[in-house]
Amino acid sequence: MWYYNKTQFTDEQIPEGAVGFVYMMKAVIGGEVKFYIGKKGFYSNRKVKLGKKEEALRTDKRTKTYKLVSKLDYQNYYSSNAALKEAHKNGVVITRVILKICFNKLDMTYYETKYLFTTNALESAQYLNDNILGKFYKSKIL
Repeated sequence: MWYYNKTQFTDEQIPEGAVGFVYMMKAVIGGEVKFYIGKKGFYSNRKVKLGKKEEALRTDKRTKTYKLVSKLDYQNYYSSNAALKEAHKNGVVITRVILKICFNKLDMTYYETKYLFTTNALESAQYLNDNILGKFYKSKIL
């Protein structure tokens, strides 16, 4: 269950034009409170090859693929972090909070980075984040 503005968040509350969100997860792992900040998209864009029927009907012979937009299952998402995934498998209660709903991917990256820096995620042992943008690593800073 996701929370946004201290209330449960459902699919009906996704604003029109929203691309994704920045989130914070909180769990008690090994007797310590741990946090993780990340981003997640509401939708996925994939290129899919045309079938034989569609291939015969297309007017522009230069195109080989078309875009397929599918809704991601964010409701069952428990982070890309291995420790959080393992904790979820072991039945640990994980509080999932949406910090910011974003309307483009650039905003998602910006706000995720902003929250990581403002919370000092790499400098704190409470945060499970290992790096920011693949450039700043916890192991190299501390």
